[in-house]
Amino acid sequence: QVQLVESGGGLVQAGGSLRLSCAASGRPLRTYRMGWFRQAPGKEREFVATISWSGDITYYPDSVKGRFTISRDNAKNTVYLQMNRLKPEDTAIYYCAAVYALSSGSYYQAKNWDYWGQGTQVTVSS
Repeated sequence: QVQLVESGGGLVQAGGSLRLSCAASGRPLRTYRMGWFRQAPGKEREFVATISWSGDITYYPDSVKGRFTISRDNAKNTVYLQMNRLKPEDTAIYYCAAVYALSSGSYYQAKNWDYWGQGTQVTVSS
């Protein structure tokens, strides 16, 4: 199994930036596809980004495309989410997730991911 711990959340003004980190332990991160999800109060968990094990393929929903960038450093067992031009609607708890393998059509569904961190709060003020 792999254990995931997120960090880097906080309060930021609209238009600002934050970088989230997800540190993995237990197994080498390079064996997993990694992703980020978020969940706002009263809403379902929403897919934000994913990156292949090698780091060369990423995918984002339209809501964050062009503003968020996912990256990974397998040597450091860490995945990052750089968030720019933040909006109040980006406010949520952000979760790191890992899965061994997943078809492209299944990224969006949280139930398809195997491992989760505890989450980190991101609040964007208007």
